[in-house]
Amino acid sequence: MLRHYVLKVHSRCDLACDHCYVYEHADQSWRTRPRAMAVETVRAAGKRIAEHAADHRLGRVQVILHGGEPLLLGRARLDAVLTELAATIAPVARLDLRMQSNGVLLTPAICDVLVRHRVRVGISLDGDRAANDRHRLFATGASSHDRVLRALALLRRTEYRSAYAGILCTVDVDNDPVRVYEALVAQQPPRIDFLLPHATWDSPPPRPAGDPTPYASWLGRIHDRWTADGRPVPIRLFDSLASTVVGGPSGTEAVGLDPADLVVIETDGAWEQADSLKTAYDGAPGTGFDVFSHSVDEVAAHPGIAIRQSGLAGVCETCRACPVVHRCGGGLFAHRYRTGSGFDNPSVYCADLKSLIARMDGMTRHPMSDRILDDIGSGYGEADTVEHLVAAQVPITRVLLSMVGETASGSAAWELLERVDTEAPEAVAAVLAHPYVRAWAVRYLEGAEPADRAHLAGVAAAAAIRAGMSADLEIPVRDGMVHLPTLGAFTLAKTGTTTLSISDGSFELRAEKADWWPIRRLDLAGRSVPIEDTDPYRDCHEWPVAGRLAPAEAESWQRAVNAAWLGIRRDAPGQAAGVRGALRALLPLRASDDGQQRSATNRNAFGAVALALGPAESGAWRGATGPESAGSRGRSERSEPAGSVAGPDADALALLLVHEIQHVKLGAVLDVCDLVDGAYHGLLDVPWRRDKRRPVEAALQGAYAHLGVADVWRARGRAGGPDAGAARAHFRRYRDWVSGTVDAILRTRALTPDGERFVGRMRQTMETWRDDDD
Repeated sequence: MLRHYVLKVHSRCDLACDHCYVYEHADQSWRTRPRAMAVETVRAAGKRIAEHAADHRLGRVQVILHGGEPLLLGRARLDAVLTELAATIAPVARLDLRMQSNGVLLTPAICDVLVRHRVRVGISLDGDRAANDRHRLFATGASSHDRVLRALALLRRTEYRSAYAGILCTVDVDNDPVRVYEALVAQQPPRIDFLLPHATWDSPPPRPAGDPTPYASWLGRIHDRWTADGRPVPIRLFDSLASTVVGGPSGTEAVGLDPADLVVIETDGAWEQADSLKTAYDGAPGTGFDVFSHSVDEVAAHPGIAIRQSGLAGVCETCRACPVVHRCGGGLFAHRYRTGSGFDNPSVYCADLKSLIARMDGMTRHPMSDRILDDIGSGYGEADTVEHLVAAQVPITRVLLSMVGETASGSAAWELLERVDTEAPEAVAAVLAHPYVRAWAVRYLEGAEPADRAHLAGVAAAAAIRAGMSADLEIPVRDGMVHLPTLGAFTLAKTGTTTLSISDGSFELRAEKADWWPIRRLDLAGRSVPIEDTDPYRDCHEWPVAGRLAPAEAESWQRAVNAAWLGIRRDAPGQAAGVRGALRALLPLRASDDGQQRSATNRNAFGAVALALGPAESGAWRGATGPESAGSRGRSERSEPAGSVAGPDADALALLLVHEIQHVKLGAVLDVCDLVDGAYHGLLDVPWRRDKRRPVEAALQGAYAHLGVADVWRARGRAGGPDAGAARAHFRRYRDWVSGTVDAILRTRALTPDGERFVGRMRQTMETWRDDDD
C-alpha cells in the first residue's frame, strides 16, 4: 500500500540553487516534461489515489505539492489543483495536503488559498543570510534570503499559522551549525528538517580535511545545543533516531527501517520513485508507468519501490550485520548508489550516521550512570534509581507525540495541545506520563485508524483541564464513552462527536444523559496509583480487560494491594522501592475461566500492571509481558506459574507485583540503553517456557523477572513456618532457572558492555544467596 504522494505540479523553479537534485544532479528528465501539470493530469492522479485508498481501506492519504517550485502555478491555478484533489480524494479518505516551497512567491492571497484548503507548507531555508546565500540564489546571483524571511513572517501570522508546517534545511558543513540552528529557531517553526546533501559513492559529499565524520560533527553540535535549550522545536532527524531506540517508527525514509510508502507523479503524469534517486544516474527514478494507464497497485509492485518496503531484507549484507541498522536503516536509499553494485551498499554517509547515533546515545539514550545500571542490575533498585527510570519516560512519549503531530498538525486538538504545552508544559507532561498515552501514540504511528486519530482530542482536553485553561473542543464518542486520559470518562447514549467545554479547570460535556466516571485511585504507601478501567488503549496486554469496576470491587482492590504491600515489605524489602516507584497504573483483567490469576505488562505502557485475581484459595498465576523487545512488538513472553500457593490473595498478589515490576524496570532500562547486540540473532533454551527457544533479550527479560520472584520465595523459606519447605523448593527452582539462563546468556557473547555489566550484577546477587538457603 502507498499512502504518500508527491505531485510535481510545476517542473521549473525561480531559484538556481546549486545543490538541487532536480536540476544539478544526474537525472535531467525535467527538460522534456511540461512546465505545469494539466488539470486532466491532476484529475487522473487524484482518481488513481482515491481508487487505491478505497481498495485498501486507507483512512488517510497525504499529497505533497512539489516541483520545481509549486508557487509558480499562481494563486488561481493552485486553487484549481487543490479543489480538484479535494473533490476526487476527500470522499474516499481524509486528505492531508502539504507543500514544499522556497517561499519566494508566497503572498497573503496564496496563504488564503492554503488555509482554505488546509494545506501545510514547508519552507526551504539554510540558516542566516550567509548560510542561505551559499546555495539558494536567483539565477542572477541575487540573494533570496529577505524574500524567504518575508514568507516565514506571513506564516507566523495568526490567520496563517495553521498553514506553517516547518523549515527544511540542507546541511552544509562550511556553515556554522549553531548559527544555522539559531536562525532557524528564530523563525518559530513547528518543525525543522535537516537534509543531508544528496550524494552517492560515485559522487561523494564534500568532506573537509581533518574530520572523518564532518556531518555527524555538524549535526551533533546542533543536537547538543538543542538538548541544552530544552528541545524547543521538534527536529525530525533527532526525533526519528530517538523513536527507533524504543522500537518506534522513524517517520522518515532518511533513517530507520519503516516501509517507504511514497511515490512521485511528474508533471506529465509519469509515476516515479523517490525524487532523491535523481542524484544516482539519469533515469534512476523511472518506473515506465503513468497515471493514465497504470494503477497504484502496479506502481507499488515495481521492484524499486518494493525493495524499499522490505525492511531489513532491503539493505545490504554489511548493513544487516551492523548493530545500529534498526536505527539508521542503511540510510537514504539514494545515498547507497555505486556503479557496479547499484544500491546494494551502505549509505555514503554510513560513518556519519554511526557517529551521530553514538553521540546522541551518549547524551540522551544512556543517561544512566554505572551506579544506576548496577543498582537495577542487582535485581533491586533504590528509590532514586527508580525515579530516574520514571523520569526518562515522558521524553520518550514526547518524541512519539511529536511524530503524531506530523499528521495531526493543523487540527483543533493539536493546536490546543500546542497552546497548553507553551503555557503549562507541566500539564502536558502529567498526561504524557499516563501509561496508555504512550500505548496510544505507538498504535497511532503504526497506522492510525480514525478512532486513534480522534483520541488526540481527549489527550489535548485532559492537558487543558489540568492546566486550568478554557476551550471548546469537538471530542469523539467511542463505544458510548468520551475518554479523558488521567481524569476519567463520560458515558452517554450517542455516537460520533460531541463538544467538551473547558473553563478554568472545570469541564462539561454538551450532551444529554452523560454520566461522569472519574478515574479511581489506589493509595500505595502514600503514592496515588490510578485503577485504569476505562481507557481504550488498556487492551494492549495479552489477556482480556475487565470493564468498569463496581465501587465494592474497587475497594477490594485497595484492600488486596494494601495486604500485598505489607507482604512485600515483609518478604522482599529490597523490591519495595521498585514496586512503589514504578507502578504507575493498575489494570484489572477479566477473571480467567480456570480460576488462575493472571498478570501482564507491556513495554509501551510503562508502569501499568495488568492483573486478574483468582479465588483466595488459589495463588496460581500466569504472567505475560509484551512486547518482549523493541523489535518484536506484539509477541509476549509468557511465564510459568510463580509457584502455586495456598493462602490469601495478598501473598500471590505480592509475587505478581514483584514479577511484573521487574519487567517494567528492565523495559525502562532497555528504552535508554542497549544491553544486547542487535546483530546477534541466536536463540537460547529457557526452562520456564514450553516452546523454550527464545531470543537473548527475551531470555534476559524472563530471567530478570524470575530473579525478583526467587527473592520473595527465598525470604518466605527463611521465615520458617508450615509452608517453609514448599517456599524453599520454589526458591531453588527459580534460582536454578535464573542461574542457568544467566550463564547461557553470558556465554553467547551477545551482550553489549552495558549488558555484560548488567547481567554480571544479576550473577553477583545470586552469589550472595548463601548455600544454607537450600
